[in-house]
Amino acid sequence: MKTLVVLLGPTGVGKTALSLTLAERLGSPILSADSRQLYAEIPIGTAAPSIREQERVKHYFVGTHQLTDYYSAAQYEIDVLKITEELFRTHDTLLLSGGSMMYIDAVCKGIDDIPTVDDTTRRTLLDRYESEGLEPLANELRLLDPAYYRIVDLKNPKRVIHALEICYMTGRTYTSFRTRTTKERPFRIIKIGLRREREDLYNRINHRVNQMVSDGLVEEARRVYPYRHFNSLNTVGYKELFAHFDGDCTLDFAIEKIKQNSRIYSRKQMTWFRRDEEIQWFHPDDEEGIMRHLKDLI
Repeated sequence: MKTLVVLLGPTGVGKTALSLTLAERLGSPILSADSRQLYAEIPIGTAAPSIREQERVKHYFVGTHQLTDYYSAAQYEIDVLKITEELFRTHDTLLLSGGSMMYIDAVCKGIDDIPTVDDTTRRTLLDRYESEGLEPLANELRLLDPAYYRIVDLKNPKRVIHALEICYMTGRTYTSFRTRTTKERPFRIIKIGLRREREDLYNRINHRVNQMVSDGLVEEARRVYPYRHFNSLNTVGYKELFAHFDGDCTLDFAIEKIKQNSRIYSRKQMTWFRRDEEIQWFHPDDEEGIMRHLKDLI
């Protein structure tokens, strides 16, 4: 039976290094499940696989889009299913690796069939967000879809704006489209989770941010600063540096905030992943244990 192995875990845990080794042992390319590594202009801040790593193992969904492109978990589901259909003709096992929770769930469980937002509606809501801020939009969502307002992260512009887009475009609540029905897939899914002790993970995150800065993160952020209002840059590593460029904080403070917010994000990832009982957890150094587990199932 065709099998998709999903390697997941929090930021900084060590997915990239292990994914390369596993891909080679499984004879598989790597399908990236990272919602920011898609964008070609920001390889440093997203810890995208290097050119050498991409030469070592074929990667999909790395550096394939521009910052100005609109992309979503729903589109990712469509694109991954299309590519897996093609690759499974010549591979029995494929490896998907990343830490973007919604992207992984899109492939494993499916995204609700929510209508695609038209460009006019998207532009209208984005213009309002840029001119009015998030709070008025959140208040509007409370009136139009109180059920979703009660559960959405009200500090996340993407979530609030998208719900409003659906409300305006369809005349229905966003909640009415959220069925949460798991879709059947024509392949088996095996989920491998990576985790470390918290102190170890935090030290790795701090070290990785320092390495990014040495590799040119500040310069990379300055190059993409003109695109700061695009959702593709609404992410840790860039928001903090943009605040520095705006004169709101020192560079040292911005770098420390990147470390802090990366640690916070890693906790959110683990909270999300722990709810999934299908995940089998391993330490990233336990390559042989992971391979034994896979061989027992494949």
